[in-house]
Amino acid sequence: MQPTKIDLLINCPWIIPIVPQDRVLRNCALAIDAEKIIGIFPQAEAAKRFDAVEVQNLDSHVLMPGLVNAHGHGAMTLLRGYADDLPLRPWLENHIWPAESAHVSEEFVRDGSKIAMAEMIASGTTCFADMYFFHQAIAEEVRSAGMRSQIGFTVLDFPTPYGKDADDYIHKGLSLHDKYSGQSLIKVACAPHAPYSVSDPAMQVISTYANELDMPVHIHCHETAEEITESLTNYGCRPLQRLKNLGLLLPQTQLVHMTQVDAEDIVLIQDHNCHVVHCPESNMKLASGFCPVGQLIDAGINVALGTDGAASNNDLDMFGELKTAALLTKAVAQDAAKLEAHAALRMATINGAKALGWDDQIGSLEAGKSADIIAIEINSIAQQPLYNPASQLVYTNSGSQVTHSWVAGKPLLENRVLVTLNQSELIQSARDWRNKIQPRSMD
Repeated sequence: MQPTKIDLLINCPWIIPIVPQDRVLRNCALAIDAEKIIGIFPQAEAAKRFDAVEVQNLDSHVLMPGLVNAHGHGAMTLLRGYADDLPLRPWLENHIWPAESAHVSEEFVRDGSKIAMAEMIASGTTCFADMYFFHQAIAEEVRSAGMRSQIGFTVLDFPTPYGKDADDYIHKGLSLHDKYSGQSLIKVACAPHAPYSVSDPAMQVISTYANELDMPVHIHCHETAEEITESLTNYGCRPLQRLKNLGLLLPQTQLVHMTQVDAEDIVLIQDHNCHVVHCPESNMKLASGFCPVGQLIDAGINVALGTDGAASNNDLDMFGELKTAALLTKAVAQDAAKLEAHAALRMATINGAKALGWDDQIGSLEAGKSADIIAIEINSIAQQPLYNPASQLVYTNSGSQVTHSWVAGKPLLENRVLVTLNQSELIQSARDWRNKIQPRSMD
């Protein structure tokens, strides 16, 4: 029998497929053709079975699905370190929103998004959920970079450089949805900023379109204790209950942060099959509180992982977020067995894919799924001796160990070198924007 011709065969000493759960495969090969995963085979069998156009021998690596960053604001990378060590509302209202009013433009969004994508690709993220302005520019840069993205069109009640009111934001967002409907690497989501910044009438309009068009809803929710208090005063109920009353708790709703959660909130999320996106480092930096991840998982709720924007994190390294999430979940639950290594990896892969409605295509190394894959070198002194590759990825790894990345079988990172973006140009772009935003800042 003649070997089957395929595009790519990757030989690797360790493969973590995510599905089936809790597996580490030894000395296997991943076969890829026409942007899809063919399957995982013992290396000797794969060598006889396939005639690959390209063979990658990664002798000291772990191969796994690309990471899914389920919440962020890519362009805000240009505000990294701009206003640190402040609580959420003063940070937003006194620093970030004024800076955005002065500087956000299509050019700002294009440049910031490219810098964010370069950082994410280089640290293992292949798919990300974004929530910002000038959505058309974001979509164009995503296509150029070759990443996969859910682009959320932000809705607010007040004007910004991008829109004048909620109706304007929604109109522009629906135009984006129409343009990119059916695109394989881009989804469009409704993204009301938060319950405290979007009125009931606007929320009801979003609910109507989300239901009619089966669009995801991506929203900051229950981020701080102050948000809960304000909602009780202004609406007589907690924000999550208000979203239910307005028809916005849907199976495609992605609730970001959720640091203030009680038993009734958990029941609401369960009953409506919503998803929670956990952003532990941003929540800790802004002192917003702790998401009870252990309780949510015990309740059968899908919990994904996000970095939030670089303005409040201050990096987009999902491996760092993984470690923080695992350790924080144990501390909050007071249970060292909570969120063990494989569960943490699922949170950053298949759980994120499920939250974004993409789990039929990405999030695990299964036959028929898109070849969204990363390779991580695991031979540093800090990772030796190696007993458990999954554990080392969660507790000793950083994004800088990622050497290769593919989306739909196309390389985005090769031997730690970006393929579709120019790192030196982006570093200069970031410096140029720093000098515009804060001219007297030092090099």
